[in-house]
Amino acid sequence: MYFLLLKPSEIIQFHHAIRNEEMGNYIENKVFEKINYSEKELTKGEYDNCSFVDCIFSNSDLSNIPFIECKFNNCDFSMAKIKGTALKDVKFIRCKLLGLNFNDCNDFLLSVEFEDSLLNFASFYKLKLKNTKFKNCNLQETDFTETDLTRSVFDNCDLSRATFEHTVLEKVDFRTAYNYNIDPEENRLKKAKFSRAGVIGLLNKYDIDID
Repeated sequence: MYFLLLKPSEIIQFHHAIRNEEMGNYIENKVFEKINYSEKELTKGEYDNCSFVDCIFSNSDLSNIPFIECKFNNCDFSMAKIKGTALKDVKFIRCKLLGLNFNDCNDFLLSVEFEDSLLNFASFYKLKLKNTKFKNCNLQETDFTETDLTRSVFDNCDLSRATFEHTVLEKVDFRTAYNYNIDPEENRLKKAKFSRAGVIGLLNKYDIDID
């Protein structure tokens, strides 16, 4: 009821104050380099426009930490815990993200981008990932079941044994992707883009020979 007496900007400030009290810290515009967070716990707080370079997050607990407009460059997230972690406009470059369950993240305003990264065995189950860009990534056995990938791009990505089941792939660009196996009858492919050579990845279930 007290919100009725506050201006919109004051309500936002009020929420920030509560959030910062709960999270502990608000960290902005900082660079963290060559830190092993598997030995030293990452400070709980909200990270805004920060960069992490050559850092190790393997087995780290990053649960419920918000990352906003952050970049991770050459970082290792093997076996990291990301339950409730918020990733808003976050970019991963040359990162090791093997087996990471992104579906454990906070899905509110989830927005990520991946470049030159290892995402084998990762899971994006049921997430909304519209307009997501994957560039030069290994996505072997990655789970995209029931994921909404509308207008996303797989640029030069290896999709060997990646799972696409009841996935929204409308307007997705697969023209330079390879090794994918996608069932047109089980996925939504309206206006998706494929190369002529890659079309065979849509026909595997029919067990036919194409010369």
